[in-house]
Amino acid sequence: MANVTIQVLEGVDRGRIFRNLPVPLTIGREEGNLLRLNDERVSRFHAKIQQDDDDIIITDLESTNGTRVNGCVVQIRRLRIGDRISVGRSVLLFGSNEEIASRLATLAPSHTSSHPGTSPDEPQATLQGQLGSLGQPDEFNISPDDQIRVKDGDLFIGTQLLPALPKKLSPAQAARLAEILDFLHRGLTYATENIEANEDASQVSLSYADWQRILAVQMLLARYTRAITDPDSFETGL
Repeated sequence: MANVTIQVLEGVDRGRIFRNLPVPLTIGREEGNLLRLNDERVSRFHAKIQQDDDDIIITDLESTNGTRVNGCVVQIRRLRIGDRISVGRSVLLFGSNEEIASRLATLAPSHTSSHPGTSPDEPQATLQGQLGSLGQPDEFNISPDDQIRVKDGDLFIGTQLLPALPKKLSPAQAARLAEILDFLHRGLTYATENIEANEDASQVSLSYADWQRILAVQMLLARYTRAITDPDSFETGL
């Protein structure tokens, strides 16, 4: 099984480094968690990190205040080196400085070339800042002219990283499917929240009925996303 390194960026435990933790592991504030945090807003058993095939998965354990990865609330998600995990008032960095520097060199050589002094020994905040939004599909900036390409097993359209396609509904594949649905949900949100027709009709307008159809798809995608981790939600309507 894999070992992981997690660094504490913010919170009471700021500056601590948990090196080479064997997975599966749990994060929480009580004894019995391999990664124990002194944070009153972290649940007793807050989140679980496990391995499935080659993927490292984080799952929220129905915590009181939720789990975020790179600012997005998640129930289940694949973790990538350089990801920020927020639990309670604590912010965790997934990966060691060496692993982050290696990913920078692999995914974005143009970024590392602008920082010739980068080394595995640089402060974690600097490395994280250079990593930026690599691999995080948080913006819907694609167009029909963008080309689809594959790089190191990741799927891109233009410069936008796309969620991976699932092959089976194991925990890892459930995480991949959640990423796809979340990505499409954000895209629909951006497409509908500011729809407005101007006076000279130079912009496309939608009828109220069409707008409601788009919103219905958006809600359906939200329900599908919830159903991945709570299959009974379709039946109960929650």
